[in-house]
Amino acid sequence: MKPLPTFAVLFLVVPLIELYFLIKVGEGIGAWNTIFLVIFTAFVGVLLLRQQGLSTLGRFQKSMMEGKAPAGEMLEGVFLLLGGGMLLLPGFVTDAIGFLCLIPFSRKILAKWLLRNSSMRMHSATGFSSTTNGSVIDGEFVHRADDRLDH
Repeated sequence: MKPLPTFAVLFLVVPLIELYFLIKVGEGIGAWNTIFLVIFTAFVGVLLLRQQGLSTLGRFQKSMMEGKAPAGEMLEGVFLLLGGGMLLLPGFVTDAIGFLCLIPFSRKILAKWLLRNSSMRMHSATGFSSTTNGSVIDGEFVHRADDRLDH
């Protein structure tokens, strides 16, 4: 499935799922308690995001100082951003996904899985390269600094 249609389906389906769960929880604990719970989870999520973000930033800086490529820390940062965004959306399903992205244990598992299954690999000295087999064309070039284009 192409990314844009997948995004469009998620954009339509996720709010419907959230609405369903908000109604069900509201029936169980009441409307005001549901509203309080949604606000409370957003508040706790922001606090957790701040604490985990600073921790990940520290590990990122430590990896850079040691000369290691901080690929795992970068992915954890992406998951923190995703988790924080999910927690800002009202609803219990997005809050659950957001908390999974903020909890260090699950975030590290997701980052390792993504690094293992990614088609792009990061090499510390050579930058990025693809793991797909492609043709290599060997060639030479000459750099001439004094060539100018006349208008």
